[in-house]
Amino acid sequence: MHLLVEDPAAQERIPSRRRGEDADLTLEHMVRVSGRPRWVNKLRAAVLLFAARLINFRRFGGTWRVSLDRLETGDVRVVLSVLYLPFAEMDLDEWFRAKPDDTYFKQLTDHITQVKEDLEGEDPDGSRKVIVRSKADLEDAVEAKKVAIIHCVEGGFHLGPRKEEIGPRVAELAECGVAYITLAHLFWRRVATNAPAIPFLPDWGYDAIFRQPRDEGLSELGVAAVEAMYEHGILIDVSHMRREALDDTFRELDRLDRKHRRKPQDYPVIATHAGYRFGFQDYMLKPDVIEKIAARDGVIGLIMARHQLYSGLGISFRHDLGRTVKAMRRHIDAIHRVTGSHRHVAIGSDLDGFIKPTVHGIENVDDLGALERPLRRLYPDDAEAILSGNGLRVVERAFAQRPG
Repeated sequence: MHLLVEDPAAQERIPSRRRGEDADLTLEHMVRVSGRPRWVNKLRAAVLLFAARLINFRRFGGTWRVSLDRLETGDVRVVLSVLYLPFAEMDLDEWFRAKPDDTYFKQLTDHITQVKEDLEGEDPDGSRKVIVRSKADLEDAVEAKKVAIIHCVEGGFHLGPRKEEIGPRVAELAECGVAYITLAHLFWRRVATNAPAIPFLPDWGYDAIFRQPRDEGLSELGVAAVEAMYEHGILIDVSHMRREALDDTFRELDRLDRKHRRKPQDYPVIATHAGYRFGFQDYMLKPDVIEKIAARDGVIGLIMARHQLYSGLGISFRHDLGRTVKAMRRHIDAIHRVTGSHRHVAIGSDLDGFIKPTVHGIENVDDLGALERPLRRLYPDDAEAILSGNGLRVVERAFAQRPG
C-alpha cells in the first residue's frame, strides 16, 4: 500500500477524465471566487487550463497527472487530496498582501460538495472509493482496499478575514473530514509568512518582488487558526512556511500543550510536501525544524518536484527512476540521522501541484507504484512505514483527537 499526499487540487482532477469535453466545468468551479459574470469564470478557467498545459502537464496536449483510474493502477490507496482555490489566493481584487475575502470560505465548502458529486459520478456505487470523514471511514476503506479520499486545504486564506469566525469555520471543516490545513502557501495573505516556492524565481528574486513583513510569522489570523485546528483535531501542515512562521507555530503549540496539559506527541505536525535542506532553498527543512516535527511524532512527506527534491544533491538529468530513488534515499537517510528513526518520513508527491518538471520516472500518480520495490530493497524493515504506515499514523491520530 502507498500513501499519497496530494497537493493543489487533485480532487478536481479525478473526475476530469470521465467528463471528457465537460472537464472545463470542474475548472470553472475551481476558479469561481465570488459573484462574477459567467464569462469571467470561463476566462479564468481557460487561463488555468493554459497554465496547466505549460507548467503542469508533461506535454502541452497532455492531461492531469491524477485520476481515480491512475490511483488504482499505482496501488495508491490513501490520498490526502487538497482543496485549493487559486483565484482566491491570486484574487485580482485583493491579491498580494491583502487580507482574505469573506467569500473564500463559502466557495471552499461549495467545492467540497462539488468534489463529492464528481466522485459519485465517477464511482456511483461506492465500490472503488470512500470519502473519509472519520477514523472508522479510513479503517473501512483500508480494509476493503478502496481508495480513501481525505480532504485537505491548501492555504489559510480560505478561512476568511475575521479571527472570531475562524474557530466555527475550522469546526465545520473538521465535520467535513478535513485532515490538515497548509496555513502558508505561495503568497502572503495575512495569515502565515511563506518561503519562496516558485521554481522559475530564485529565493532572492521572490523576496525582492513579493515583500513580506520581516518581524512576523503568524498574524492574528494565523494564531487563531492554530488554536482552532488544535482544538478540533485538524493537523497543521508547515509546508511553505517561512522560518518566522515555523517558530511562531511551534511556540503556539507548546503554549497550547501546557494549557491543555497534553504531550507534544498528542498533536502531530506534518510537512506534507517538503524534504531535508541540502541546498539553499528556504522552502526545504533545516535539521532543527525536522527535530521539532519528530518531537511531535509528525511526518515529512517527500515532494516529487525536481526543483526541490534534487536541490543541493548534484543529481544528473539522465531520465530514469534510479536518479529519483537516489535522491529519496539521501533525504530519508538525512532525516534518519536527525531523528534516529524512519518513523518521520513518507511519500509526499505534490503531483498536479504545478511542479513541472517532476522527478525522474514519476510523471503521473500511477508511477508511484514503481517506488515500492527499490524502497523495500533499501529499507526492508521500515519500507512499509515509509510507504504508508507513517502517514496513516498521523491521519488516524488527528481523527481520533476530534471532539465527540
